[in-house]
Amino acid sequence: MKLNVSNIQHFSTGDGDGIRTTLFLKGCNLRCPWCHNPETVSPAPEELFFRANGKRMTYGREMTVEELLPELLEDTEFYRASGGGVTVSGGEPLLQNHAVAALAKELKARGVSVIIDTAGDVPYASFERVLPYVDEIFLDIKSGSEAVYRDIIGGSLSRVYENLTLLLAKGANVQVRIPLIPDINTAPQAVEEIILLLRKAGVGAVDLLPFHRMGSAKYEALGKEYAYRDTKPLSRECVAAIAQEYGKYFTVTVEK
Repeated sequence: MKLNVSNIQHFSTGDGDGIRTTLFLKGCNLRCPWCHNPETVSPAPEELFFRANGKRMTYGREMTVEELLPELLEDTEFYRASGGGVTVSGGEPLLQNHAVAALAKELKARGVSVIIDTAGDVPYASFERVLPYVDEIFLDIKSGSEAVYRDIIGGSLSRVYENLTLLLAKGANVQVRIPLIPDINTAPQAVEEIILLLRKAGVGAVDLLPFHRMGSAKYEALGKEYAYRDTKPLSRECVAAIAQEYGKYFTVTVEK
């Protein structure tokens, strides 16, 4: 069984507890204009040319579970010492749920923790296939507005919400993550919409991810226009104020 792999990042510390290896898969069914991994959106292989250093890099290759395991397992001692493991991200990893389940099963059998980082806009059956083998689901909530999902993100909030409630009802370990995107979900009304949605679902904790522009160079290397190129990161004061609002109802973590 093969996976469409974009990149493998070792010693990652921002994709879950402990030291982790993040497996980025290629292909996404959303079109978030702020995406900081644009090389993972298309399922097709893509070459990026970075003018600053003249470097060319190709993203996108098919790898079998058997091919991936040795590289993902080489840091097992670090996983165990730090409480880390493997995070499968994207793109949207659950578009490849059959192969992801097969990989997660092999990792679990070897005592390696697995996290799935997903936008959640997939059929619930995709979750059901991976749940027996994963320790945690990172699920992004990008807005509390169906119109924003439909017109800007290209997805369905109702499907994401349904998946969230089903996962929580099943007792799955779900960490809700909210990317704080200027003009999308940081205004008071937009914050309130998400809070109401999450309270209705019975969420207890949220992880806030402030917007950054670290993906800008990738857009240039792809020869694409970055819609958020000139958008400034949120001030500390703004992030703190948003965190305070969420903190009235949830346990809040703000990613650095």
